[in-house]
This record gives sequence, structure tokens and C-alpha cells, in this order.
Amino acid sequence: MVKWMTIEEISSNVFAGGTPSTKHEEYYDGDIPWIRSGEIDFNVITSAERNITKLGYSNSSAKMIRKGSIVMAMTGATVGKTAVVEIDTSANQSVCAIEINESLAHYKYVYYCLAQDYYKIKASAQGALTSLNLAMIKRIVIPIPSLQEQMRIVRILDLFTASLANSSLQLIERRKQFEYYRNLLLDLSNKEGVEIKLLSEIASTKVGPFGSLLHKKDYINGGVPLVNPVHMNDGKVKPDSSFSVNVDMANKLANYRLQKDDIVFARRGEIGRCAIITENEENFLCGTGSLIVRFKEKEKLNSKFMLYIFLSPFCRRYLEKSAIGGSMLNINCDIVGKMQVPLPSLSEQQRIVDILDTFEKSIVNLEAQLNERQQQYEYYREHLINLLK
Repeated sequence: MVKWMTIEEISSNVFAGGTPSTKHEEYYDGDIPWIRSGEIDFNVITSAERNITKLGYSNSSAKMIRKGSIVMAMTGATVGKTAVVEIDTSANQSVCAIEINESLAHYKYVYYCLAQDYYKIKASAQGALTSLNLAMIKRIVIPIPSLQEQMRIVRILDLFTASLANSSLQLIERRKQFEYYRNLLLDLSNKEGVEIKLLSEIASTKVGPFGSLLHKKDYINGGVPLVNPVHMNDGKVKPDSSFSVNVDMANKLANYRLQKDDIVFARRGEIGRCAIITENEENFLCGTGSLIVRFKEKEKLNSKFMLYIFLSPFCRRYLEKSAIGGSMLNINCDIVGKMQVPLPSLSEQQRIVDILDTFEKSIVNLEAQLNERQQQYEYYREHLINLLK
């Protein structure tokens, strides 16, 4: 038989944390873990980003949360999200601790139920800060079958979460490997036979259309896409159909039309973000916040090699250091043109691209596997819990 019970009914204690005064340095960096709402993201917490001292604990409203409890973010970007704590810990006032009555429910079963109801819980948050309070959390209702059935559900979902954790770890390690080999292979400044040239010697640059050419009324949905900084991700273009213009306007902006092997840079905001134009993006338009780099003699260099150079930390540091402006830093054609780039032989460029492309493909495959496992986990969590309703 399945009963519907509130969080308050199945818990031995539900309470919020507290924060020691930041005016006292001696209250921090001690031995007591102290978690904050930003650390809660449907995860298992085994350590805190920051600790407090016994003195800080005793002089604040912080309370200890026992191992094998659930925490929920009550405010901030993670409001409504939950996590399992596998350590004795404390928390700040934006965190709700839920200590489960073990004779009624298993803490991981309750965690899976709350994760399943995340969007519903988040939607109930109130106020300018979109916050939850203890009373609201205590009133959340979940189905409570027998402890035996709860354990069966936990065992199944734990298998999926273990698989997800393993896939996530593999992805993190592969990204680290990619960054290591990218930095190693592209550190060419002192290599014999490698020319160092100014970008202006091998490419032309052009900024996107100024505001006087393009107004709000010119944007339509589903027209010719504009490539702005927000549409550049990991060296690829991710266009948004709402950022596009009609054919007539596209013809007026013909000088800003992109070609295969062009590279577009963010010229303001996130300095150094860039993407390469493939055949799929030919005839897209350079957006107002972007800058086009077009190579003069394409047959003498590998554009994908140049993209890897531009994405390297060496180039990003140069652009960040050279950026101009006040609160909104930006780069221009002159700054980009003075960037020094290494040019090994064409065969060496291709060798480096082949190695880095292999890592990239591996990362893409791991991301796809992780996404598939995440969907499987969510499907079975929904299926198992909804069967009880």
C-alpha cells in the first residue's frame, strides 16, 4: 500500500543552516564542512568547497547535518535542486537540511522523488529572489510505499547514477587530455622551422555591421542567420533562428556574408570566443558583435589548425591583455591583426589537426553517451515513481 506523506511527516528534522560572521577570519577554514546552495546540483556531496571552525560554528546559527540526509537549495540559481550528503556537514542559511526518519523512508528514495518533482518545486518558489522557505518544503508530498519497495527503486536508480558518474568522469578526463595535448602541440614559438607571422600578413579582418546598418525591426525568425558571440561554442557555430534577417536585408549586408573556412571572433563580451565556418554556415552573416578573419591564401594553411591556435590559451591571453574599453571590453581589427601566430609546414599543421580532431570526436561521443544515459535515468526514475501515484 502506498501512502502520501509530507516531508515533515517522514523526517526527524527539517531545518536551515547558518553563516558565521565574515568579519571574523578565525571562523573560517577550519575542520567543519560548510556547504552553500550553489554546491547543490542533483549530486552526492562528499566534501564542501569551504569549511568553518568550531569557533565559527558555535558563534552562528549553523547546525550539523547528519550523514545520509538530503539538502535542498532554498534560493539562488539552484533553488529547488537537491543533493545527498554522505558526510556530517553544516550549511549556510540558503540550504534546507532534511533528516529522514529511517523507520518510514530511505533517504535516497526521498532524494529521487524530490529530484523527479524539481520543476514543480522550483515553480512554487516565491518573491523577488525566487525563494523557498522551510514551511513550503515541509508541505511537499511524495508517495511512500513499503521500505522494501523503496529499496528496490533505490537499487535500480543507483545503477543508473553510478553509470552517469562514471561517464562524467571519463568525459572530464578526456577533456583534460585534449587540453594537455592541444597546449603541448601548439606551443610552437621556439620550434625549429616554424615561422611566426602577424595575423594581418596572412589574413584580412572585418568587423560586423554597425548598429546604424541593422536595427531591432530588421530581425526576423527563420531568415538568414547572423552569427554573434552567443552563437559560438567550442569552435562551432550554433545559430539561433530568431537572430536572422530577411533576404532583402541580407542582400544589403552582402559584404558581411561568411564563407567556408572564415573564422568569426567575438569582438566584445567574452573576448577570444571564436568559431570556424563550414559549408553548412556559408552565406550566414557576421553579426554586429563579431569580427571576420578571412585567410588570403587558403591553400597555404589549414584553417582548422588556425582555429585550434585561436582557441589556445596563448591567443586568449593576448586578446584579453590587448582588449580596450571600460566596463565592456572589446577587440578590433588592429588588435587581432597584431596577433602573432606560428606557421609550421602544411603537413605538420595537418598532423596536429588529425590528433586534436581525434580527441574532439572522442569527446563528442562521450557527451552523446552521457546524454543518452541521463535520458535513460530520467525515464526510469519517472516510470518507477509514477507507478506509485
